[in-house]
Amino acid sequence: MPTLLVIDDNASVRTALEVLFSLHDLTVFGADSPEEGLALLDAQRIDLVLQDMNFSADTTSGEEGIALFHEIRRRYPDMPVILLTAWTQVDTAVSLMKSGAADYLGKPWDDHKLLASVRNLLELSDTRRALEHYRNAERRRRDGLGGRFDLRGIVYADPAMERVLQVATQVAGADVPVLITGPNGSGKEKIAELLQANSAVRGGPFVTLNCGALPGELIEAELFGADAGAYTGATKAREGKFEAADGGTLFLDEIGNLPAAGQMKLLRVLETGRFERLGSNRERQVKVRVISATNADLAAMIREGKFREDLYYRLNLIELRVPPLAERPLDVLPLVEHFLGSSGKSLDDSARRALQAHTWPGNVRELKNTIARAVLLSPSAIITAGDLGVPAAPSSTAARGNDAMIDIDEPDRASIEATLKKHRGVLAQAAAELGLSRQALYRRLERLGIDRDSVG
Repeated sequence: MPTLLVIDDNASVRTALEVLFSLHDLTVFGADSPEEGLALLDAQRIDLVLQDMNFSADTTSGEEGIALFHEIRRRYPDMPVILLTAWTQVDTAVSLMKSGAADYLGKPWDDHKLLASVRNLLELSDTRRALEHYRNAERRRRDGLGGRFDLRGIVYADPAMERVLQVATQVAGADVPVLITGPNGSGKEKIAELLQANSAVRGGPFVTLNCGALPGELIEAELFGADAGAYTGATKAREGKFEAADGGTLFLDEIGNLPAAGQMKLLRVLETGRFERLGSNRERQVKVRVISATNADLAAMIREGKFREDLYYRLNLIELRVPPLAERPLDVLPLVEHFLGSSGKSLDDSARRALQAHTWPGNVRELKNTIARAVLLSPSAIITAGDLGVPAAPSSTAARGNDAMIDIDEPDRASIEATLKKHRGVLAQAAAELGLSRQALYRRLERLGIDRDSVG
């Protein structure tokens, strides 16, 4: 059962509220002074506070209530607080709403409005607690994954990326080939490093070859080595990547670029562990785990006759798909903080919105380059959206009023009054329908001179 705390020096007020809330399955504690109220907050589990603004006789300034509110916020930042006073002062209400007050009601109050406000705030608190519980569980799960495995410094927060890492760590210790798919710049090589770091051959070499970075006629020599005279310019024998990776891992990036002859030889190595250098008839034996990666559609290449189907199934015993950054939006800001590092620079709100709105066709690589450029070119320690060089975030706002957003299509006086009347003066409900925060709605009421009680 939710528990409320009423802090008011008037015993009749405390009694009236206790009776009202008890009729609606709410438990109420009462305190007649700020000191007693703070002591009860320390001693009891309280879900919401209703506090008076004046506690001394013949005092209407509200200074005691302001001090109490700020002390509650300091000790319990997430505690919803409803302010009650017989001396309503709009400037005080606006100031405290900006500081986080949940609602501001005049005495005598309307029971329906007060109950609606309390219920809304309790529901919001429940939602906030559930979300915080979920986030803490996610954080513990991520910490647990990082505690059990070497994640090679991979920065992530999005569940989509977490699922990839969970499967990667699960299969890392198995001596099977893994195919990593995903767009360029999404982090496929980091996943390959993770697989090596958590494998049975973690102490062996980790050798990489980008099959798309070499002419087709040289890829075979890079993979399998060559004897002297095997091709023009081969003046002496050289070992290939398979020999260099013996006892460890060979990472073949852009595997879709491997020519047909190289595909056939790779298939044989995967099946037998044997191969010959170019220009040699002597078989060599190696023990290498092969991890490959591609941004190509290998299934389509098979249909077009450009990639061997039997090789595909050899490489694809386990497939790990790394999603593009656009499909893991929760990774954007943690990656940004990682890339900012010790640069001494930080982002303003406009930069955060722009980064989160951008689709990142170049994925993590594009994000890294964007931040590196902004760090170099930003004239101040605060990076703005203009420093990033990415399209501005789509927004329905034209200006900011303190900490609240002001809509371009700002609701007019008639709309505000009609919405308040519809919701019987309950600000939380009216603000939600108007698309405003409660603080923003308070400012409009003040600016337009609207008394919410007169239209509730």
